[in-house]
Amino acid sequence: MSLAKPTVGELGVDVDRASWLRSGDGADAIEVAFVQAVGQRWVLTRVAGQPHGRVLVYNEREWEAFLDGAKDGEFDDAQ
Repeated sequence: MSLAKPTVGELGVDVDRASWLRSGDGADAIEVAFVQAVGQRWVLTRVAGQPHGRVLVYNEREWEAFLDGAKDGEFDDAQ
């Protein structure tokens, strides 16, 4: 089964049972959870304080690319 960009529902992930890590205390904080589903590891993100809000799904390659960009300052001017 090849999932290009699955949703948490397609992965069968219960977001209420995931272990969420919070980036900080401010209004712009995000939460991240690392889960195993359909034979691989996925990274879930959501806005902190909105447990029933939209959850974005990234595969490990996408997540590593995001982290590399953040380390290189690619998002410093983001509004």
